[in-house]
Amino acid sequence: MICTQVFRRQLNTSRLDDELTKNFFDLQRFAEGDKTEEPTSKRRSDAAKKGQIAKSQELNTAFVLLAGFLIIKIFWESMYHNIADYSAYVFSHLHETGTTVEDVMRIFIDIVQVLISTAFPVMIAVMIFALAINIYQVGFMINTERLEPKLSSLNPISGFGRLFSKRSLVELVKSLFKIIVIGFFLYLYLKDEIPFMPYFIYYDLEHSLAEIADKIFVMAFQVIAVIMVLAAADYAYQKWQTTQDLMMTKQEVKDEYKQMEGDPQIKGKIKQKQRQMAMARMMQEVPKADVIVTNPTHFAVALMYKKGMVAPQVLAKGQDRVAERIKEVARENRIPIVENKPLARALYAAVEIGDVVPHDLYQAVAEVLAYVYRLKNKRINRQ
Repeated sequence: MICTQVFRRQLNTSRLDDELTKNFFDLQRFAEGDKTEEPTSKRRSDAAKKGQIAKSQELNTAFVLLAGFLIIKIFWESMYHNIADYSAYVFSHLHETGTTVEDVMRIFIDIVQVLISTAFPVMIAVMIFALAINIYQVGFMINTERLEPKLSSLNPISGFGRLFSKRSLVELVKSLFKIIVIGFFLYLYLKDEIPFMPYFIYYDLEHSLAEIADKIFVMAFQVIAVIMVLAAADYAYQKWQTTQDLMMTKQEVKDEYKQMEGDPQIKGKIKQKQRQMAMARMMQEVPKADVIVTNPTHFAVALMYKKGMVAPQVLAKGQDRVAERIKEVARENRIPIVENKPLARALYAAVEIGDVVPHDLYQAVAEVLAYVYRLKNKRINRQ
């Protein structure tokens, strides 16, 4: 009975451990795979090159409509008179017009010229506004990747998936909402204007056209105002959605950083190799030194002074293990080692390798060199 209880207790403990382990790995996968990081500038730039950028078609539509109706409103009288005058001329001289090919071509060319003169300002305004709003949204960018043919686009399965995707559903909801909102405002405007429209039959043509044009312009600008509000909301949504689509995992951020800056481990090895090479070059200079000034254990500075030099030069310096290596090379090449704690510290802190000794250390260095020269002379005399 006791053995059974012990076995059951061990079994429950094992199951609990397995459950904790499973939960730990689930949390680990969640932490690594969940896209919680804001997209970096490089990711945004790469996405923009592929055409994945926040852009609202509603904003384009709103400004194009605004430009078109605004220019028509400004030039309405001249456009109306041009068309009316030409129409009156054509119909008044219709009995004089022949039926030959030349006559028909002349009438057609005249009609085209009238249409161009009236429609040209509208076309220019629409083009300028369309370009301006596109540049505002995406900047100066020419992307041909979307124009390249892709066989995957012809796959009916993937096309069916795109048709019923989340984005398509959102676009459908947006379209329905736009129709309802615009239709509501149109209803509010037209319900008060429709009862007065039958009275236009009592006006002359010019007066009735002017009244109808005014009402159409008022209705158009009201609708454009509504579309503007919807377009601003859609643009904000597109920016948010694009950011969500470009969100990154922590691992993706690390990988991108490695690609841009290089693997930290590789960079560390490169720096270590550079330090080793610099150390080897420095040690090759130590045999040229006249004296090694030490702390004696923590610092070592190799000095050289030749005739004609402005001041003694530091050939090598090091701390702890490097200092020990400098002293080893000095002993191998029988270079004098002089212990001077304040001078060694001052030289190590103030002078870089290859530089000359500063003026405030001249006297201390000169005393050391004089001592070294005296030792050399004594050695020479003994020999």
